[in-house]
Amino acid sequence: MIPTYLYENLSDFQFEGLIILICQELFGYGVQGFAPGCDGGRDAKFHGKAQYYPSSSEPWEGLVIIQAKHTKGHNKSFSDLDVYSKKNGDSIIAKEMPRVRKLRETDHLDYYMLFSNRRLTANKEAELVRYIADETGLPACSIRILGIEEIERYMKRFPDISRIAEIDPIDSPLIVSPSDLAEIIEALQKHRDEIVKKVSDVPPSPRTSYSDKNILNNMTEEYARHLREKNLKDTPEIQKFLSNPENKKYLKMYISMVDEFQSKIIAHRKDYQSFDKIMEHLLELLFSRDETLNRHKALTRLMLFYMYWNCDIGINKNVETN
Repeated sequence: MIPTYLYENLSDFQFEGLIILICQELFGYGVQGFAPGCDGGRDAKFHGKAQYYPSSSEPWEGLVIIQAKHTKGHNKSFSDLDVYSKKNGDSIIAKEMPRVRKLRETDHLDYYMLFSNRRLTANKEAELVRYIADETGLPACSIRILGIEEIERYMKRFPDISRIAEIDPIDSPLIVSPSDLAEIIEALQKHRDEIVKKVSDVPPSPRTSYSDKNILNNMTEEYARHLREKNLKDTPEIQKFLSNPENKKYLKMYISMVDEFQSKIIAHRKDYQSFDKIMEHLLELLFSRDETLNRHKALTRLMLFYMYWNCDIGINKNVETN
């Protein structure tokens, strides 16, 4: 299934708004908005008789708790161990169970729904429903787990939702695709020992001096010094790797990647007080969305520094700043 939208590119707020609109179509406008849970999860609720859910002939009636669990990770699944595992008491769903039990006991909770932009197989859905039923005392028929497939079905059934939810790429948060970077990092890691033997100790000369670039981009002196001390000595590895004719494929990917990064940074520059925040936001995003980058955090940090040092991202002297 190819999703209509890249739901991982939405902000948490946008995703929550989307789920509210879906639930209002299913239950009615009595669906009340989200409030933060103890673990950062978000809850909405509906009390009454549903219009259409699960059907107009046999609708739910009572108190429904609706939960939204948004992930910015790419191609995530309900089968991921951090979502649920018999051996993981700190999984996302396991941590919710005490609160759901309390709601069941104190507020007479009748139904529970969990939405997430993760893939969901029939077997995993059955396993999760059994677990939640055993943990909370809710009947299995009163529990629904809804993944990206079901969200997509509702988006097609209620086409006005995207317009009302204002899902617009222009308004999306600072999100970049990690796929090209992950492939470059994997190749660089594979050939790193060979590259190190060939490179000189002289780093590439930046087109704009590092100190000037930091001022132009509002990068703090302390953060800039830390980046330089940590990464500068290793930048020749990347320069050598990308300039090798045998790596023409990766150079093209790099050029495309920095163009995407730079475009997104320009579009969202006003949202961040310092370039430190942009760098750390990008790194956190890349680590969360790709396992290769998460495994090679130091090399990913080095690559992002190289982009900045080499004047491929951020403001440079030869770029209009007005």
